[in-house]
Amino acid sequence: MPLTIEDLFATPDHYLHSFDGDAAIFMPMDRAAYHRSIFLDQRISPAAASTIPLPVPSLLQHPATAAPIAWIFHMAHCGSTLLARALDDVAASLVLREPFALRQIGFGPDTGRLNLMLAMLGKRYRADAPTLVKANVPVNFLLPRLTEADPGARAIFLYLPLRPYLLAILRSEAHRFWLRNVTWQLKPYLGDLSSALDAERAAMLWFTQIEIFAQALSAMPNAAALNAERLFADPLPVLRAAAPRLGIPISDTALEAAVAGPIFSTHAKDPSIAFDNADRIALAAATERDLETEIAAAEAWVARQAAAPPPDVRFGQRELVH
Repeated sequence: MPLTIEDLFATPDHYLHSFDGDAAIFMPMDRAAYHRSIFLDQRISPAAASTIPLPVPSLLQHPATAAPIAWIFHMAHCGSTLLARALDDVAASLVLREPFALRQIGFGPDTGRLNLMLAMLGKRYRADAPTLVKANVPVNFLLPRLTEADPGARAIFLYLPLRPYLLAILRSEAHRFWLRNVTWQLKPYLGDLSSALDAERAAMLWFTQIEIFAQALSAMPNAAALNAERLFADPLPVLRAAAPRLGIPISDTALEAAVAGPIFSTHAKDPSIAFDNADRIALAAATERDLETEIAAAEAWVARQAAAPPPDVRFGQRELVH
């Protein structure tokens, strides 16, 4: 049977991957394809190689209501992929890690396209299992719009305190390249940082996202904050708290298997690399010795901003685990 527009809005098997001008690019997916796609950007592993370009204006004319979506918002390099993969059981909620089209909207907000994307992301395989979307940094700047669209959405705001964040974001030239690139792309939100040092860029990105998270938490009663260091140090209690918070019907047996399995003993983004929390701690310690001057500069930059308590104190009772 020929594909209809109703089919596109009905099943996750038709995935809106990206926008190319006035075309929406759909890719064929299934449960297995979503599960093996650690990211849904250019690294996606679709069910088949074909794509379907469709005119965005035609899609916008189709009435659609977004089903409730659960969210992981994060600051980057703070364990969001680890958390999302640990909650990705094929018998439970569909987990979408970093949808590329949503990232595109973060850089160029458009109400029509955002509503379309939310309808597409809300599709699910189980009626009782909301789709879980792990967003990425540009999507954080859409949070006022997302909160307005569904203030009752279930969400976790994953963050790191300033010093651990700096150790993660400044530890290599590849990380610094990402930092420079994303802050340049976020110029409409952050201003022109072309003359700023890497430490200043990192401090501003951290501070801005903490502010965004705090504002969103105040408007979203079903959301919680999570210090990533608690996830790294003792993942099982965190997962046991995160699953019901997000409305994910995943069994305790599946969570125990995730913690005992390769997810927490390999690199979250590249499972071929052995990497666990002990390795993370050792890497941070080695990095800290080389970054003391830059860390001091970043901490001084944050201290010059409006006085505010540390995020874990500021988020208070909104923390997922204490």
